[in-house]
Amino acid sequence: MSAHVIQHNSSKPLLAVGLLLGSILLLGCFVASVALGVADIGPQAVYQALVAPDGSTSHLIIRTVRVPRSLTAILVGSAVAVAGAIMQGLTRNPLADPGILGINAGAAFAVVLSVFWLKSASLSLYAGFALVGAAVAAGTVYGLGSLGRGGLTPLNLTIAGAALTALVSSLTTGMLILSQRTLEEIRFWLAGSVAGRDMALVIQVLPYLAVGLCLGLAMGKQLTTLSLGESTAKGLGQNTLWVKGLAAISVVLLAGGSVAIAGPIGVVGVIVPHMGRFWTGAGYRWILPYSAITGAILLLLADIVARLIIQPQELPVGIMMPLLGAPFFVYLVRSQVRR
Repeated sequence: MSAHVIQHNSSKPLLAVGLLLGSILLLGCFVASVALGVADIGPQAVYQALVAPDGSTSHLIIRTVRVPRSLTAILVGSAVAVAGAIMQGLTRNPLADPGILGINAGAAFAVVLSVFWLKSASLSLYAGFALVGAAVAAGTVYGLGSLGRGGLTPLNLTIAGAALTALVSSLTTGMLILSQRTLEEIRFWLAGSVAGRDMALVIQVLPYLAVGLCLGLAMGKQLTTLSLGESTAKGLGQNTLWVKGLAAISVVLLAGGSVAIAGPIGVVGVIVPHMGRFWTGAGYRWILPYSAITGAILLLLADIVARLIIQPQELPVGIMMPLLGAPFFVYLVRSQVRR
């Protein structure tokens, strides 16, 4: 035990250095995201636009289009990755994420329903509907999972999430078929995109994501204990009911806020926490911050590729992520089957 503690303590400086290097890499990706596009802009012009804008066309493009887009990618990537890590620790399911467990589908259904019923397509109204949809979906999945044999097991949660996702996705598709107007207004958002977002929308969703991130990052120690098993956590004196409740609130805020601003974006929540575990081990005090930085970097890079691959047109980043993450996802599933 003492040797393990010494080894763990000695790894803390290295993990802290890793976070610092990841933050520097994230800053570099942010600059690249702001600079690259249909009109490539040099790093010096990017710096001038951010520090001392002069009203030129390139500066306007940077400040009104690319900076909000890049910030959206950072926030959404971090939020979805942390939500996925929390769900994997909470359910002890290595394939859990807000998409697989139906939370993204519930948030998307609520947004589509608002457009269909209220005839409103304003992005600023999506946040409230997405959060309500995510909360209802999370509660439904937990309730259905608890009804299965053995109670709230990882398998029961996964089955309940898959069933709810299929049902809600069918209802969403039905509304889009019945209303061509709804489809036209929301189809680009449904694909998952960070394009066309402005600072007003970023600022509106920021409180939800900030509270969710802070709450999630503060629960690293509790999630590590809970990931060992509920009986073990209770034996160590943990109030598992409170931990599960706070973790669920964090996931709802993160997933709902992300869907509100960028639409349903998958894969990130599954693969990024495993990238974090590769460097940090099983402790969620480090997995969560590593997931936040890695998720932001990954979504930024995917968005850069999406806007450059078929210039002058671009793909929604929600389409790029499965293409980039599919090989890793297949490897992850195969490794779990072997294990």
